[in-house]
Amino acid sequence: MPASILQKYGEARLPRYTSYPTAPRFSPSIGTGAYGDWLEQLPANDPVSLYLHIPFCRSMCWYCGCHTTITRQDRPILDYLGVLRDEIRMVAERVPHRLPVGEVHFGGGTPTIISPAEFLALTALLREHYDFSDTSGIAVEIDPRRLTAEMAQALGAAGVNRASLGVQSFDPVVQKAINRIQTQQQTAEASDNLRRAGVRGINFDLIYGLPHQTVQSCIDTANAAIAMLPDRFAVFGYAHIPSFKKHQRMIDEAALPDGAARNAQAEAIAETLVAAGYRQIGLDHFALPGDDLVGVQEAGKLRRNFQGYTTDNCQTLIGFGASAIGRMNRGYVQNEVAPGLYAQHIASGQLATAKGYRLTAEDRLRAEIIERLMCDFAVDLPTVCGAHDFDPSLLLDGNDRLAELEADGVLDVKDGIIRVGQDHRFVIRAVAAAFDAYLDQSNRTHSKAA
Repeated sequence: MPASILQKYGEARLPRYTSYPTAPRFSPSIGTGAYGDWLEQLPANDPVSLYLHIPFCRSMCWYCGCHTTITRQDRPILDYLGVLRDEIRMVAERVPHRLPVGEVHFGGGTPTIISPAEFLALTALLREHYDFSDTSGIAVEIDPRRLTAEMAQALGAAGVNRASLGVQSFDPVVQKAINRIQTQQQTAEASDNLRRAGVRGINFDLIYGLPHQTVQSCIDTANAAIAMLPDRFAVFGYAHIPSFKKHQRMIDEAALPDGAARNAQAEAIAETLVAAGYRQIGLDHFALPGDDLVGVQEAGKLRRNFQGYTTDNCQTLIGFGASAIGRMNRGYVQNEVAPGLYAQHIASGQLATAKGYRLTAEDRLRAEIIERLMCDFAVDLPTVCGAHDFDPSLLLDGNDRLAELEADGVLDVKDGIIRVGQDHRFVIRAVAAAFDAYLDQSNRTHSKAA
């Protein structure tokens, strides 16, 4: 990518576009009443996705951007799980029929911080209130440093079929700088234990742009990870936002790579993974040829949600736990972020909704355009707009951001079809931003676009 393009667009702070509109648009005007109404209106036969947030860790990784709390004791975790179970029952009671489940995702924090028995009880409760099938997927985010063989067995027994292991970097210098010491042996043992327990889908998460990280250390990490044969990789750029995440102030900003170095690291990881036989999926995911992600990408049906690129095509996402976000046909809802406030809502017999957003017809159109750009690096505006009964010229005429990107050679527009060049995919978020009607209205600090 030309340095001038990277400098101009890669340094901009933009949303990751895992949803549209993005979370800064959420408002307290959408609360428990709206969420309750939306739950009651859910169709009976449409599969839903469930997200459960476990906001606890044993130690803080300084790069972390998640909502989590550090605890050495089990009592806060057990108390939280009691509230979470109450919320699961409460939400199920609001829906007038049992809902079929397409996907379940446990995120955090560290979901596997809970005991094997508690995890089995939690998944049993979900099965009690929702209809699971042989095709229902269950995924769990895992810190390999904390995964015991007993927990791996419990995950398999609960029907978990995909695990995402945080690797980030195997470079000991980088690990020390981010307060996450994790050996290759720990990661390999966790992977082996999961496979022995019947968890077949193994994902690794890598991060570039960390302090003291180099192109060579990124390549070395990728090669070490490849040797463990994960099915997928997710490769993210570190988002340094210490004003929003106070613990990131522990990271030495002087040791962070600049935009050009970040781009070189991302390209080096991508080249290493592709050379090893992985297919690139969208901007930052990679999968082996037989993986479902490859199939949906080739069919033009790749989706993007809060977990990144996915095969999940459910229209409804129900979020459980503190800070969890849900998505309905009518809009988005988010629970109270602080576990204490979340618990107070549930204890009072109320849904824990703190804020949300009611979608407009134009929001749905722009969301589809942005998703197709993020997934396919191209979008047929006349076709998409036609499906939404919208005039594409209203999005093209006077779109200064889009015109500037076209003038700079980042994309091509012909007959309303937008295509982003192979060499410019690293700044796809800048292209998506050209269709974000709210971008300039947000005071939220986002991560750099590259």
